[in-house]
Amino acid sequence: MKTGFINTGYFYVNSQFYGDNTVNLYFRMIWLLLTTKRRRGWMRLNALENTLEGIVLLNDIDVNGHMNNGRFMTVCDLNRIDLFIRTGLARIMLRRKWMPIISYHDMSYYKSLKLGQRYRCNMSMEHWDEKYFYMRHRFTNPSGATVAEGVSRAVIRGKDGVIPPEEVVAAVEAYQQLSTEKPSAE
Repeated sequence: MKTGFINTGYFYVNSQFYGDNTVNLYFRMIWLLLTTKRRRGWMRLNALENTLEGIVLLNDIDVNGHMNNGRFMTVCDLNRIDLFIRTGLARIMLRRKWMPIISYHDMSYYKSLKLGQRYRCNMSMEHWDEKYFYMRHRFTNPSGATVAEGVSRAVIRGKDGVIPPEEVVAAVEAYQQLSTEKPSAE
């Protein structure tokens, strides 16, 4: 990891602390993992929409006093992880040693999110083709106004290359079918 001090023109920042917000991502991911199923339960493939709600924290803002554009993308990543968990895809990827890769992400920003402001990030899986999954992301503020919108394209990659989306979907459908057929432990 690169360390040192950066002169921003206003103050010196230790880049090891400020420039790397990995710890914040880990805390948010742990919280997501602990609360995903309790919050909303399983997600079926016929309803691939997901929403995460958050609040702008001190380490989310940049020198302009609003949420950093990179943080928007991080929240989109967390939203996808939540979808992976709730559909069962996360478990399948771990077992088969698959990994998700974002090949394209574009975001347009319309309004700022300030420190302490709540927001909502909606994500929907729009469609897939022979190689890619296509998603749409929309951030809104508490009044419902759109703050940012974006699209992303992703693949699931295995040891032999890209896994066709139809194979991924079939694996999730089989997993969900198996999960609903298990007798309850009452």
